[in-house]
Amino acid sequence: MVENKQIHDTLIIGAGFTGLGTAIRLRQAGVDDIVIAERSDRVGGTWRDNTYPGVACDIPSLLYSFSFVKNPSWSRTYPSGAEICDHIEELTDRHGLRPLIRLNTEVTGLSFDERAGVWTANIKGRKRIAARTVVLAAGPLSDHTWPDIRGIDSYRGRKIHSAAWDHGYDFTGKRVAVIGTGASAVQIVPELVKTAGFVKVFQRTPGWVLPRLDVPTPAAVQTVFAKVPAAQELARQALFWGHEASATALVWNTPLSRLVAQLGKAHLRATVKDPWLRRQLTPDFTPGCKRMLISSDYYPALQRHNCKLIDWPIARISPAGIRTSDGVEHHLDAIVFATGYDVHLSGPPFPVTGLGGRSLQQEWADHPQAYKSASAHGYPNLFFMVGPNSGPGHNSLLVYVEGQIGYAVRGVTTILQRDLVYLDVRAEVQHRYNERIQQRLTKTTWMSGCRSWYLTADGFNASMYPGLATQYLRQMRQFRLEDYTACARNMRPRAVSSTA
Repeated sequence: MVENKQIHDTLIIGAGFTGLGTAIRLRQAGVDDIVIAERSDRVGGTWRDNTYPGVACDIPSLLYSFSFVKNPSWSRTYPSGAEICDHIEELTDRHGLRPLIRLNTEVTGLSFDERAGVWTANIKGRKRIAARTVVLAAGPLSDHTWPDIRGIDSYRGRKIHSAAWDHGYDFTGKRVAVIGTGASAVQIVPELVKTAGFVKVFQRTPGWVLPRLDVPTPAAVQTVFAKVPAAQELARQALFWGHEASATALVWNTPLSRLVAQLGKAHLRATVKDPWLRRQLTPDFTPGCKRMLISSDYYPALQRHNCKLIDWPIARISPAGIRTSDGVEHHLDAIVFATGYDVHLSGPPFPVTGLGGRSLQQEWADHPQAYKSASAHGYPNLFFMVGPNSGPGHNSLLVYVEGQIGYAVRGVTTILQRDLVYLDVRAEVQHRYNERIQQRLTKTTWMSGCRSWYLTADGFNASMYPGLATQYLRQMRQFRLEDYTACARNMRPRAVSSTA
């Protein structure tokens, strides 16, 4: 039974871009009884947490923002992490969201009372929160872990994770290792070489790197965007369709994929003069199979006198540093781990208990799946943001998130307006949807043989959407009540035959 006297209409978990955007859209749809639970002491999500040197977005600023909360004052083509945080703070104030937010409120568990149609959230050190509907808006990369490397606990130097940067550590003159060569590493390394005595970059596999055409946004352009919003929308649409076209090279292996590979190799030849280093940095997989890297200063940083790329596998971490499989021990003052994110492919980092006591963690332990990435059978009135198979390989994540927000808002308002106890996606509908998704995934670059965090340990792709952003948004605009089982008050659960 629900212990709380107050039962809210909606609980949103997470006060990053996604949670705040959901709150804005819910209020615009007439839902005002909203609580946003945020475990940190301020808003911002991953952009609040990631403060490493050089942190920035690899999607242009005009696309890395919601279409319904435009910012005409982006200072550059690609925004820095600090500027994104400022934008998130500003949109929070502009839309009056702060009264809805409960900071330092960490959800430790969710359970559903099917008789009352209420979710109860256990809160660390605080009273529980009850709500008729829940939106899980914590990002997929919201948590980090130390990578599973033998001997990591024996290291006597300073260990620093890119997702929890130690701003009190002085790198000046230090011998530093960076483990990882992904999206975070290519931003960190160019900054570290400016102050560290020597930087060694430990690479498991090289990635495809394309130049980052980042320039300041002229004040005149910012003024035009502020006074003529249609001009900013036109620029945004141009960027959207440009990224959308890149799917033909990055999502599927086509002749255009080979063109991207040639562009990557041309960038490598133009910026790296040493033939052996070029060979070390040349990927052996199809572009798009792993996340594309966007940087114009990573290759130059690797060629500085105080930087060296190490591509021997790491055998173990020793008390003094890193020992590679060639028998060399690299003595280090600090190790930066630009890897080891806890990607929540098996659901949120707390137990979720649905109908009949079923466990989301157990059901998603091997092959997570949901309907349209947003609803999971057995977990009614619960909507996922960036759920299974919702990731883009070519366009802005926030474009996809907008579609998910719209879907969740339609679901929440349907439950509230019809006064339903619950709305649960039908098992056969979810099964058919995921069969189609997995069949389509077999033809994508992500399944072409490379190892990536997109895949589970046994090679199941629970992360990416196998299509265009326009296709994804089209499916999310349709909230079909006949896909769900509705339980009205004083009635048995039944299928619904009308469309919302």
